[in-house]
Amino acid sequence: MTSNTEALLNAIGAREAKIGIFGLGYVGLPLLLRFAECGFTSIGFDIDPRKVEMLNGGRSYIEHVPDESVRGLRAAGRLEAVSDFDRAAECDALLLCLPTPLSRNREPDLSFVLQTVEALRPRLRAGQMLVLESTTWPGTTEEELRPVVEEQGFEIGADFFLLYSPEREDPGNAHFTTRTIPKVVGGSTEACRRVGEALYSAVVDEVVPVTSTRVAEMTKLLENIHRSVNIGLVNELKIVCDSMGIDIHEVIRAAATKPFGFTPFYPGPGLGGHCIPIDPFYLTWKAREYGLTTRFIELAGEVNMRMPAWVVNKVIEALNTRGKAVRGARILVLGIAYKKNVDDRRESPAVEIMDQLRDLGAELIYSDPHVPEFLPMRRYAFDLHSQPLTAELLEGVDCVVVATDHDAFDYELIRTMAPLVVDSRGRFLEPEDHIVKA
Repeated sequence: MTSNTEALLNAIGAREAKIGIFGLGYVGLPLLLRFAECGFTSIGFDIDPRKVEMLNGGRSYIEHVPDESVRGLRAAGRLEAVSDFDRAAECDALLLCLPTPLSRNREPDLSFVLQTVEALRPRLRAGQMLVLESTTWPGTTEEELRPVVEEQGFEIGADFFLLYSPEREDPGNAHFTTRTIPKVVGGSTEACRRVGEALYSAVVDEVVPVTSTRVAEMTKLLENIHRSVNIGLVNELKIVCDSMGIDIHEVIRAAATKPFGFTPFYPGPGLGGHCIPIDPFYLTWKAREYGLTTRFIELAGEVNMRMPAWVVNKVIEALNTRGKAVRGARILVLGIAYKKNVDDRRESPAVEIMDQLRDLGAELIYSDPHVPEFLPMRRYAFDLHSQPLTAELLEGVDCVVVATDHDAFDYELIRTMAPLVVDSRGRFLEPEDHIVKA
């Protein structure tokens, strides 16, 4: 091993390595806290001054990350948030936890990653490691990041270390934490992989080394494509079952009793979150470079993208059968986070449903105990606040759309007081005249 490798391994082992994490969202913030909990001095970098101010004030802006965790680590002097990229030169490990959305043409948008790497370029120094955690296509680390490092005169694996380690956060899942979720690590060289294993082994229970950054990048895509394709399958079956008068949720519950060879996936109003609606298209885009088409992936994506419109059509049909047009109808949307029991609205199908209903002239109200105010999103803006779910509210609307089935909702109250319910999550098991499955 080179002296730089030994020095970095020794610093990690002694908890003397300083950690810099770029992007303090649903992935970056829990990772920052975890390194600080394990004794590392950790600096979080974000261009959002609100996040920096809140963290330095001992407060969290993510619902499932408690203020107490931030305050304790701040008091211990192991956690700091900054917007000044000059501080990156202090850090031994630079971890990129940045968004990788799709463009309007559904092509990969690496602008957040590339702009950050460009800003880091003059701050890079020998002995550092750079780890990309953002989901992307196989080859990104070698094709996009490696040239930047080498242009600074560093030899990868000797005096600078380059890795890819995909994030695996599941916001709101109490069964898994940053510590307990196995961490896949791929390096540009064997030395890179070794320092990556050492770094993550200090903060997670299990590290899964792979032979290259490309394998690690493809691993993340496979995980999310697996979910996307299977959800697309059950969403398509939902439409077929609906036409046949069959409850798809009852079918899935029955099939799930088979003790082998079947894994239940559940239909819904569409895909949400930063990963599953987006990541499969990264591979689709990259495959074209090799003259290949990814038919299963693209078909699943098309099915899942149609689901919000399918739910909206169910609302239109349900109102029509009761002699009510959607234009002017007062519609209560329950849950606007992308999945239950979290405050994350990224790519939420509930918001797309709201947007389509608004375009049709509906008067919208929403209730979501996890999202008290509708802050503007990249594609959506509503001047709305969450309304308390009361009998009076339910009686005063024409239709209730269960878009995200938070456990906090009183479903018995909804069942008894709402005049019409369009249930896109299969929350209501028994058929009733005023409940429409969507």
